[in-house]
Amino acid sequence: MKEQKQHKPGFIPKHGGYRNLISYQKAEIIYDGTIYFTNRFFRKYDRTIDQMVQAARSGKQNIVEASMGSGTSKEFEIKLTNVARASLEELRIDYEDFLRSGNYEIWGKEHRLVARLRELNKTPNATYETFKKGIENENPEICANVMIGLIKVVSFLLNKQIKALETAFLKEGGLRERMTKARIEQRKKR
Repeated sequence: MKEQKQHKPGFIPKHGGYRNLISYQKAEIIYDGTIYFTNRFFRKYDRTIDQMVQAARSGKQNIVEASMGSGTSKEFEIKLTNVARASLEELRIDYEDFLRSGNYEIWGKEHRLVARLRELNKTPNATYETFKKGIENENPEICANVMIGLIKVVSFLLNKQIKALETAFLKEGGLRERMTKARIEQRKKR
C-alpha cells in the first residue's frame, strides 16, 4: 500500500514520502533481517529477541513518524530522526555483543567481505533479497556483520538527514514563521 503525501496549498509544506528515503528502505531490511536473525540464533524466550526487534522496529517506525510529522514541526522531525538513529545504534551494539560473546570477528573496514557489502549497498532499490545471501548465511559471523554493515549505512544516512533538516530549518524556519508569513500575506490581499 502506497502512502499519500500530505499536501494542501498553504503554509504546511509537503511531507510524508518516507518510502522514497533510502534510510527507510534499508531500515525495513534491517527490521526483517533482525526478525530472521533473532528467531534463528536466540532461544524462544530470550529477552534479547524482544529488545533487538523493538530497536529495529523503532529505527524504522521513527523514520515514518518523523516524515509524517515534518509538515507541522521540524523540531519533531529532527528529534524523531535522531531517535531512529539512536535505536539503530542500540541494535548495532546488540549485534556486536552477539559476535563478541560468541568469539566471532567484528569486521573492520578492511575485511574482504565489507567490500562486497559496500557494493550491495550501492544497488538501486535494494530489498531484503539483495542482502538475503548474507543475512541468512550459514555462518552467524557473516549474518551479524551484514546486519551491522546495513545499520552503519542507515546511521550515516540519518546523520546526513539530520544535518539537512538543520540547514533547512535555519534557511526556511518553522511552522510558526510560515503561519505568520501566510497570515500577513492574507491580510495584504484584503
